[in-house]
Amino acid sequence: MTLDKEKKTEIIHSFQVHSSDTGSPEVQIAILSRRIEDLTQHFGAQPGDHHSRRGLLKMVSTRRRLLDYLKGRDSERYRGLIKRLGIRR
Repeated sequence: MTLDKEKKTEIIHSFQVHSSDTGSPEVQIAILSRRIEDLTQHFGAQPGDHHSRRGLLKMVSTRRRLLDYLKGRDSERYRGLIKRLGIRR
């Protein structure tokens, strides 16, 4: 359920703000979103996996806090990111 190195590098390169960026809110949110999607698919096959469900809830709350931070700092970047990721409708 973890991301392999190639997928993570691909996500970092597509969401980085500058060439040496690996920890901006956009990158962190994108990585968390990918992990959340993977876990959501996992629960389709394993509905009784409650231990992983707790980890999913923690990831969702962490992503929410990062999104709130980004929205407070720069609303244009926030709107662009949620549009790219398709998080909100």
